[in-house]
Amino acid sequence: MIKAIRFDKTGGSDVLQYVDYDLPPPPAGQVRVRHTAIGVNFIDTYHRSGLYPLPLPSGLGSEAAGVVEALGAGVTSFKVGERVGYCSGGLGSYADANNVPADRLVKLPDGIGDEIAAAALLKGMTARYLLRQTYRVSPGETVLFHSAAGGVGMIGCQWAKHLGVTVIGTVGSPEKATLARANGCAHVLLLREDWKARVREITGGVGVPVVYDSIGKDTFEASLDCLRPRGLMVTFGNSSGPVPAFPPSQLAAKGSLFLTRPVLFHYVATPKELQENADELFAVLLSGAVKVAVNQRFALKDAAKAQDALTGRKTVGATVLIP
Repeated sequence: MIKAIRFDKTGGSDVLQYVDYDLPPPPAGQVRVRHTAIGVNFIDTYHRSGLYPLPLPSGLGSEAAGVVEALGAGVTSFKVGERVGYCSGGLGSYADANNVPADRLVKLPDGIGDEIAAAALLKGMTARYLLRQTYRVSPGETVLFHSAAGGVGMIGCQWAKHLGVTVIGTVGSPEKATLARANGCAHVLLLREDWKARVREITGGVGVPVVYDSIGKDTFEASLDCLRPRGLMVTFGNSSGPVPAFPPSQLAAKGSLFLTRPVLFHYVATPKELQENADELFAVLLSGAVKVAVNQRFALKDAAKAQDALTGRKTVGATVLIP
């Protein structure tokens, strides 16, 4: 019997229940991971609210770090006692332990602590595919990165600067502006101001080749107007709500723009892709070029408070739950 966060109906954070849960032994091909730190991400709130529907009742959370506690039949790639992490192994990380497919686990290298791994895997691998695959940034380019003081934003902006990119970041407050500047942004714009006009001004009226946007509804329209002709709009989150429907002809009218709505899973669909993504993330973390700040810690039983802080935009950097 373990402690876990479960929910049997969608809604606000009050639907989350801290309960005793009978976790079965790991089935064939899976590994039981005893968690030491658990990542908190916006996608967790989408599952809880029903924006991304799940069969109910359900566990919650997809990211954690810990130690291998038991092996299912046929698992030979891991040993009991090894430090591991995951962020794409199915739901259930908001718990003392979870059974995870072995091909969704990565080994944690020395020098990467458990809290950093739990805070960085999902956000860091997201930043990696955004910058290295969805749109492969090049030295000398200028890009727009929304929520620059958020979990993905802080990693992505540091990484982009490391790659020789000039980053224009948007934030919601002067306090977050200071943080964004310290984490790689050459220009920081407040969302309550006319940031669209400032992007055009900074780029000499040309616009940027790519916008990375995890906010969604509130920033989508203006973000399109920040792109240069044939630019790419990358909408990878919905913190303000989903982007409303619009006619594709709008993309033509604004400069034959491209639009994509990526998710991490499609960039780490095979064990090889997963390990390559994780290895590049670990390398940039170990080099010191990218630093991850775990600024909020909550007990597992207080998962609802952690989610409220996240959706209320009261968090800065990464948030973890401690079992």
